[in-house]
This record gives sequence, structure tokens and C-alpha cells, in this order.
Amino acid sequence: MQSTTIRRAIAQDAQRLTSLIQQSSAYQGQYASIISGYRVTAEYIARHGVFVAVDASDQILGFYSLVLEPSELDLAFVSDEAQGLGIGRHLVEHMIVEAGEAGLTGVRVVAHPPAEEFYRRMGAKRVGTVAPSPPKVAWERPELQFTIPTVLQAITATR
Repeated sequence: MQSTTIRRAIAQDAQRLTSLIQQSSAYQGQYASIISGYRVTAEYIARHGVFVAVDASDQILGFYSLVLEPSELDLAFVSDEAQGLGIGRHLVEHMIVEAGEAGLTGVRVVAHPPAEEFYRRMGAKRVGTVAPSPPKVAWERPELQFTIPTVLQAITATR
């Protein structure tokens, strides 16, 4: 993997995160409706735990958003150019540490169907299926759960 740093997103990243989502080839064709018109705003970044993976020149390679209440991995994207470089794995590992530091015992993921296998490889367990919610989402989505290791929760409790 190239030199990658994960940092907290800032308001000025909002447009770049929106562009990354809108340009994602994973959401073309039948899945395009779910991101149609979607925007990451400065307010969203301020309200949630949004973290970006950047290269040495601060180019955003991917990002995730961890919502604490209720706990959910709300957004997770890796740019098409950075696919296969370990960025997604790095982001999920970071999210698990952040969740542990926040005292969470688990994190829900309503996955993009083609991403289910990735999340399962990262340790998430399938716990159900989320029904379609037309008109934006006309397909079922897998519901998964990451269990946060108790060692991370214990470390947080002693701080």
C-alpha cells in the first residue's frame, strides 16, 4: 500500500467527498439512484466521525463515517483509482479502533450488495436483510454487524 494517512475530515473536504461518491463506479447502473443528488456537507462532517485516507499530497483515497448513536458505519467509499490497494481494509481497521475508543460494542452496516463480501472478510457477520425503500433503493441490502473486540473497550474504560 502506498503511504497513506487517516485523518479526521474537515469542512473543506465536503466537496471532495461528494465527488468521490458521485464518481464511484460501484454505484452506476442499477445502483445509481441511491447516490443521485447525495451530498456530504460540512454539517455532516461536523456532526459525525468522518475520517479520510489521504496520500502524501493530501489526495483523498477513501473515507468512512461512523455514526455513534445508534452505532452505524454510515458511509464508506474508496476511490476507483485506489481500489485494491488496501485502503478499504485500513479504513475499516481504523473505524473499529474508533468505535472501541467510543465505547461501542458493535457497529451496524447496511451494505451495498456488492460490498458484502468485503465486510465479511473484515470480520462483520450478516445479521439480516434490509428491505427496499423505493424509489431510491429498489433492492434488498445485507445488514451486517461488526463486534468490537472487548480489549478495545477495556482500553477505553481505563483512560
